[in-house]
Order: sequence, then structure tokens, then C-alpha cells
Amino acid sequence: PLVTKLRLTSLAETGTVVGRLSGVGTFGAIVGTVLTGFVLISRLPVSSILIGLGALLVIGSVLVGWRARRWRRASAVALAAVVAGSLATAFAPGGCDAETRYHCARIVADPERATGRTLVLDGLRHSYVDVEDPTYLRFGYVRAFASVVDTVFPAGDPLAAHHIGGGGLTFPRYLAAARPGTRSLVSEIDGGVVRIDREQLNLGASSGIDVRVEDARLGLKRLETDSRDLVVGDAFGGVSVPWHLTTMEALRDVHRALRKDGLYAANVIDHGRLAFARAQVATLAEVFEHVAVIGAPVDIGLDPTGTPLGGNMVVLASDRPFDAPAIQEALDTRETDWRIATGDTVTAWTGDAPVLTDDHAPVDQLLQPHPVRTAR
Repeated sequence: PLVTKLRLTSLAETGTVVGRLSGVGTFGAIVGTVLTGFVLISRLPVSSILIGLGALLVIGSVLVGWRARRWRRASAVALAAVVAGSLATAFAPGGCDAETRYHCARIVADPERATGRTLVLDGLRHSYVDVEDPTYLRFGYVRAFASVVDTVFPAGDPLAAHHIGGGGLTFPRYLAAARPGTRSLVSEIDGGVVRIDREQLNLGASSGIDVRVEDARLGLKRLETDSRDLVVGDAFGGVSVPWHLTTMEALRDVHRALRKDGLYAANVIDHGRLAFARAQVATLAEVFEHVAVIGAPVDIGLDPTGTPLGGNMVVLASDRPFDAPAIQEALDTRETDWRIATGDTVTAWTGDAPVLTDDHAPVDQLLQPHPVRTAR
């Protein structure tokens, strides 16, 4: 409205001025979206993009002010903007140890365990790694992964595994240590995180781990048919879920890559009504013969007296049935406090949840990223 008022010299040209400004604004929005989303974000840290944009705006204001013969005032404003931006950058809370193309990343040492490190991405604890003992597993969902894999596959046997999402590579490290000879291929989209793994989390000490910086959906398509014993999904965050990894078409690629008795295990994070988690399980049931869910009893329908709040849960899929009692025993041994649900229990828990497809995957609408607080 302000620009329109400045450009108008006669009411007779209102339509022309408004139309021209609307067109310029639309064109700028398209260029900005395409340039930022498909070019800048994949090549530059977000802070560099913002600083660059700020610099362009400052230069633009100086040029406009100079043209209007108010260059001194414009220069003063520009200088104030640069100083304010510098101070904001210097004193802003929650600084990063490294800013990757996708994350603000920090490594936090464990004060109670000298060799323990937590990888924090965008303020969320993503991975816990013991740089000297890869068999030490802190997070509950990783202990659940280990419980299932150690039950489904003979102890000590090497596996051919594919990992969707890398983070701190906690579970690939575990497999390399617990099952010597295991070959783990990891698809991690953020090369900056991989660099942190190598430089600060002692990745070089683990053998048999091949990390590729790539989109996991493309990585799945490159896998040969019947080439993997295990596929592990660990790319879903609490506030961000790459929807293209949740669909029936993506899971068909997982199914194609797995051998006849192969296993898919994925970490899912949801809260509240767990609408996204239920939809993911419903989608898996369309692709695999057997599906199981591991989580807190109240969240997976085994304790109807409580109100589900959610958090992490592990979903399993395979064409062979699960030995639920054996998996439960392994979960108890690792002190997860989680329970496994299979068969009719999972079907009832899933209910009428939608099946996610490439044409319809409303993950953002289904996902509840934070716990629901209820009045007491």
C-alpha cells in the first residue's frame, strides 16, 4: 500500500500502477522461491543467505537514497543496520559449533561419561555417540533397534544394511562392532553432518560404513533388488519429516531392496493423536505382510487407561512374522520400558488412518510435533 501511494500521481492510473506492482511482486516471489529453495539452500549456509540478502538491501537503500539526494541519511541508516545485524549475530543465543547447509549443529559432551557425545541439530538431540564404545546405546529407540535386530537375526552374523538418514551414525557403528563384517550403506543428505561425524565423532574408527551424501529416496532407488538384510529408517525429526520417504512408493523401494526375510525398522516421532504414526503404519501394512509397533504402552494402545502423549516409537515391517515374545524379552533386557504390539492390536490401533502416497501425503497436517498438555 505504501509503494502504491508513492507511485500514484493520478487516480486515473490506479489500475495500471496496482497491476504493475502486483506483477513485479509475483515475479519476485517466484524468483526468490526458486532461487532460494533449489539453488542457495543447497550451496550456502542459511546465515550466509540472510547476510547476503541484508547486504543487498543495504546497498539498494544507499543507491536509492543517493539518487534521491538523501545519501547521507541513507548511509547512516545503512551503517546502523550493519551494526545492528553484527550485534544480533554476535549475541544471539543458541550459537552453532557448525552451520551446515541444513542445520545448526552442536556437539555436547556428556558430563557423566567422558567419551559420550550428543549431536544436537537445530536445538534437538539427534544422536548420542560413545566415541570409544559403539555398543553403548543411550537413546531408547536405538536400544529398541538393537533389541529387534539381535532377535530377528542370528547373533554375530554380519548383515548387509542400508540406513535412511545418518546423523551421528550411532546404529551403523553398533552393527560394525556387534556384528563384524557388516556392510552399512548410509544415505545422509547433509554433508556438513557427515564432516562432523568424521572430525568430531571418530567415524574413522568404524569399518564397513559407507556414507553417501544424497537424498535417501534417490539412494533407495539405486539399491539392487534383494540386496539388503536390513533397512533402518532414521530420517524423521520431531518438527520436520521428509514426506517423500513416508509414502507407499518409497516403501515399495524399501521392500524391493530387502531380501525375502529382510527387516525394515524405522524411528517415528509423533505426539497427541499420533495421526502421522498411524498413517505410516497403515502405509506399511499395504506393502509388507507383517507390521509391528514398539513404544510406550499408552501410545500404542496397550494401556487404554492413559492419554497418549507420544514421542519416539519404532515401527517394524517384514514379510515374515515377528517373534513378539522374544523381541519383548530383548526390550526388557535393554531396559527400554517399551512394549511390542502386533497383529489385531496394531490393526485396531491404526484404525482408519490414511495410506500415504506420492500423490497424497499430508504429513504436515497429520504430524503433531509437540506433546499435548491436558488440564488436570
